Amino acid sequence: SGTSISFGSAAVFENAAIGSTLSATYDSTNQKVVIAYRDAGNSNYGTAIVGTVSGTSISFGAAAVFESAACDYFSATFDSSANKVVIAYRDEGNADYGTAVVGTVSGTSISFGTPVVFADSFSFHFSSTYDSTNQKVVIVYRDLGNSSYGTAVVGTVSGTSISFGTPVVFETASSDYNSAIFDPNNNKIVIAYQDSGNSGYGTVIIGTVSGTSIRFGTAKIF
Repeated sequence: SGTSISFGSAAVFENAAIGSTLSATYDSTNQKVVIAYRDAGNSNYGTAIVGTVSGTSISFGAAAVFESAACDYFSATFDSSANKVVIAYRDEGNADYGTAVVGTVSGTSISFGTPVVFADSFSFHFSSTYDSTNQKVVIVYRDLGNSSYGTAVVGTVSGTSISFGTPVVFETASSDYNSAIFDPNNNKIVIAYQDSGNSGYGTVIIGTVSGTSIRFGTAKIF
């Protein structure tokens, strides 16, 4: 309100410890919040839960497992064309590969398709966003299988699955704490990250999606 913010009461959505890399997104079709997290009370499995906001409070449905293995570094986004939630994560049960899964919200529950690998190497520091102009999901990550280079990949949701184009390097150095967002006014992907190859400086780069690929401009320090 104005230049201030007030809060309702906190609500517990999981009665167990969770990982530090949980991620939330908003399903604008079903008007629900979806939270993805690591459930330490259930073997650290990848888990998601649907929340419903009412006034200044939020209530939750039953938690649903999307990966029956330890997972972390979650990043969730909503594909408003397909009306699906996409969750990217590191699958510790499969050599720490970068993996994504498509979720469908129904009421206060969520169901999932089969997980798909988008990076067949140890990957983390994921950030995902949805390009509403091209109707594509873009996932950004640090690829330890390729010298920890900052990398991005374009995903296409179809039904309850997702397919990916060829990964594209945007930083030939270690990119940490990646954060990606879509600029609908300019139809561009904006990626902010810590460039560990340049004294850890805060850096930003602009990407343009074309088909199932993405191309980048010149990175700039901010």
